[in-house]
Amino acid sequence: MSITVNLYYTGTNGNARRFAQEMEESGTADAIRREEGNLKYEYFFPMQDPETVLLIDSWRDQAAIDAHHASPMMEKIAALRDKYDLHMRVERYRADEEGLPEQDVQFIRK
Repeated sequence: MSITVNLYYTGTNGNARRFAQEMEESGTADAIRREEGNLKYEYFFPMQDPETVLLIDSWRDQAAIDAHHASPMMEKIAALRDKYDLHMRVERYRADEEGLPEQDVQFIRK
């Protein structure tokens, strides 16, 4: 069962966006995407909050997350969070293996 973690990075003076930009430009985000068990690692920018960046981070299972957390990559991420003085809020979700309920499918446009 896959696990998705939404991480909201909040800073001041554009630091959250600079953090995401450095993660992408340095190749760190791509390296995480190549880690065993990573399903998604994407940054988004909330329109109503220019000082926050949302990271949607999905993994195959808890073992993959644990391996990621034990990797040297976490030291680099932590250093960048400190560099940009970011604070975090986290939401965690497990995938519904049954998919969308039939009553919800009618509202999805593909």
